[in-house]
Amino acid sequence: MKTEGACPCGGGVSYTHCCEPFHTGQALPPTAEALMRSRYSAFVLGLADYLWRTWHPRTRPQRVHLDDTVWTGLEIVDVVDGAVGDQDGVVEFMAGYLHGRRTGHLRERSRFERRAGRWMYLDAQ
Repeated sequence: MKTEGACPCGGGVSYTHCCEPFHTGQALPPTAEALMRSRYSAFVLGLADYLWRTWHPRTRPQRVHLDDTVWTGLEIVDVVDGAVGDQDGVVEFMAGYLHGRRTGHLRERSRFERRAGRWMYLDAQ
């Protein structure tokens, strides 16, 4: 697992001080945006188990399958609610990728819900 350098989520700090504590279970993401960023980093690092564990039980698949997509950057477009005291939130983002020889961008409005004190990815609008 990557432990040096800037965090893949683009938060501006090292991976060790950003998403790694969430990935290792040492801390919980305090906001919907923090969970979204940590999930993006999990895609970059190939952490399918983390993606599955942070997916709401009501909507998650039996398994998370990761392919050979290389994620190249994350931009947060909008955040609606999802703060520390909220029960739900929406994070809109754009993520750049390289799949084979093809480059592109994924734009999504992800919905998040707090369940038993933990933020969970619910679905995409």
